[in-house]
Amino acid sequence: MSKKWYPVINYENCIECGACVEKCKNGVYEQNTTKPNAINPDGCIDGCRGCQNLCPAEAIDYVGDNGEQKTVNCGCSCN
Repeated sequence: MSKKWYPVINYENCIECGACVEKCKNGVYEQNTTKPNAINPDGCIDGCRGCQNLCPAEAIDYVGDNGEQKTVNCGCSCN
C-alpha cells in the first residue's frame, strides 16, 4: 500500500451501522457483509476524518505505515 495515512476499523467496537460507508464518497469502504471493509485505503483523503467523526461506536482510527496513530487537521468542514 502506498498510503502513509489511512483508516483502520476496530471490528470489536463496530456496530455495523454503515455510517462510514455512507459518508465516504471516495470508495474507501464497502459493506458486502455485515461489517464494513476498508477496500480502497488509497482513496482516503489525508486528514479527512469524516467517517471517524460520524462513527457512533468510535470504531475508526487512522494509522501510518509505522503503526503510530497520527492526528491530522485538514482544516476543511469534514471535521
